[in-house]
Amino acid sequence: MRINAFSDVCLRIIMLLSATPESELKTSRVIAGQIDTPYNHVSKAIIKLRELGLIESVRGRSGGVRISGAGRRATVGWVLRQLDVRADLADCETPDGVCPLIDGCGLRAALRNAREAFYSALDDVVISSLPHSLSNEPVSVTLGLRPPD
Repeated sequence: MRINAFSDVCLRIIMLLSATPESELKTSRVIAGQIDTPYNHVSKAIIKLRELGLIESVRGRSGGVRISGAGRRATVGWVLRQLDVRADLADCETPDGVCPLIDGCGLRAALRNAREAFYSALDDVVISSLPHSLSNEPVSVTLGLRPPD
């Protein structure tokens, strides 16, 4: 199973904020730099995470975001379920919008069951327990994917 890029960005933001001291606020631009992701992607993810109650935002000149209590308790499985808006994993329809095997196919049900098994395996993984330390370097640098500028 593979998660989409938006879910990946959301998980990285929660992990970063959970490794940040509670008193510290981070701006979208700082987060974008630290997770090495375009600012516009981070901004959209922050909006969704705020809607889910996983982060809190403080407006104003010295504002930013921080993880909420719910964000500290959130599991990977729960978050991925909230972010996965696809009805089906397979696009098994013709250009006319009809599945030619609709009466005799069990693929959709099998894929839904597999997706749920994937999420269930992640229901015990609390996101805030995943980061071991906070580096001020971008994730790609920390992982050794590119040299620092």
